[in-house]
Amino acid sequence: MKTAFAHIDAVYFIGIGGIGMSALASYFNSHGYTVGGYDKTPSVITRQLETQGVTIHYQDLGSAIPSPFDNKEVTLVVYTPAIPKDFKEMLHFRESGYPIKKRAEVLGVIANSATCLAVAGTRGKTTTASILGHLLAATGAPVTAFVGGVTNNYGGNLIQQGDEVIVVEADEFDRSFLQLRPDMLCVTSMDADHLDIYEDAQALEDTFKEFAALTDPLNRFIAKGLPIKGNTVGIENDADYCAKNITINDGCYLFDLEYPKGVIKNLHFNLPGWHNLTNAVTALGMALAYGSPTDQLPKALASYTGVNRRFSYRVKSDDLIVIDDYAHHPTEIDAVFQSVSQMYPKEKVLAIFQPHLYSRTRDFMGAFAKALSNFDEVALLEIYPARELPIDGVSSAVLLEQITAPKKSLVDKGQLVAKVQQATQKIIVFMGAGDIGVEVIKVTETLQNAD
Repeated sequence: MKTAFAHIDAVYFIGIGGIGMSALASYFNSHGYTVGGYDKTPSVITRQLETQGVTIHYQDLGSAIPSPFDNKEVTLVVYTPAIPKDFKEMLHFRESGYPIKKRAEVLGVIANSATCLAVAGTRGKTTTASILGHLLAATGAPVTAFVGGVTNNYGGNLIQQGDEVIVVEADEFDRSFLQLRPDMLCVTSMDADHLDIYEDAQALEDTFKEFAALTDPLNRFIAKGLPIKGNTVGIENDADYCAKNITINDGCYLFDLEYPKGVIKNLHFNLPGWHNLTNAVTALGMALAYGSPTDQLPKALASYTGVNRRFSYRVKSDDLIVIDDYAHHPTEIDAVFQSVSQMYPKEKVLAIFQPHLYSRTRDFMGAFAKALSNFDEVALLEIYPARELPIDGVSSAVLLEQITAPKKSLVDKGQLVAKVQQATQKIIVFMGAGDIGVEVIKVTETLQNAD
């Protein structure tokens, strides 16, 4: 990797606390570069970086860039598109002639310098990449995996056990994954999304096909039913890589994996939901194709414990179960409902949802309403805007009108503790990609302190 950035001594990240940016920052830091940067607010992620020796500040310094990042000849600036166009540090770097790259470009340089295993899909990237990274690491491969979430096994979003093979999430947002030149890839799903970037669903599909064409069909693992040639992946069907004889025991899937060269029996997988089981089959297929020892994969898969905010239990007692999930698209909400229904078929469920982005809420208003209406009760927080300004006629109140669940309401963050305390349901699911993940921690800590 030093060869790819041989002239660089320091790397400065604008938006260093982002889940993708922070993994890159950790990676460069571990390879001997001086690393620092800016983020809007302190967080668990920025604090972890600071404990690694990364210097971070939380105000726009403009041209007052600290040493050793004030030398444009040896400093690479990496940024996320979420940074405002009028951010003074960025303007200074551009005007001063610093080398500046998007996160996706830098990730592409790193991934393309090794054997690259790319995980693509509108849903399931993070879980599949983390399973694949774990399978390779647990079976002794010299792997680095960049994961778009905090893995429970490794306590972070970077798995490091060597640089010969790179597992990377291939992000369709802004067509970033076209920066990659993968040796092997998968596509887990192609649901319409990011319609603020793509003209329509067909444009999104066409871009996925363009990405898949970057490698040979023999080195592609494709969810069965998608319009891309490759090894198919499925559950209880005729896919090339398929989970069969599935049973559930204490929240754990037990299954056999049938694949072109044989069968691996008695596999254990700890995450609920058939979508997650499909992710596991995809990762197993890629690990087998890479050359992971077949006899070691069952133990490796059984030891996988998931990713934070992917069906994460925050409370699990006889009287109350609180689940936290990143679901922010109707398909993901459907998957959470399927998982809860499969694991707790006799229990009623309260869903607390924070819509993410005005444009996504507008584009999928009907689908959100349909998915949320499956729950026994729904409570909506206001839309988390992220990078967007409000859109006329788009709000959580408008979405609520279309939901047909037996009970429904609008709530604000200050009402969440009371909402949970007064709930008649045993199962409460928090969902969303905004700051609801922070709120659920506050709620559960308050409940525990009250006890």
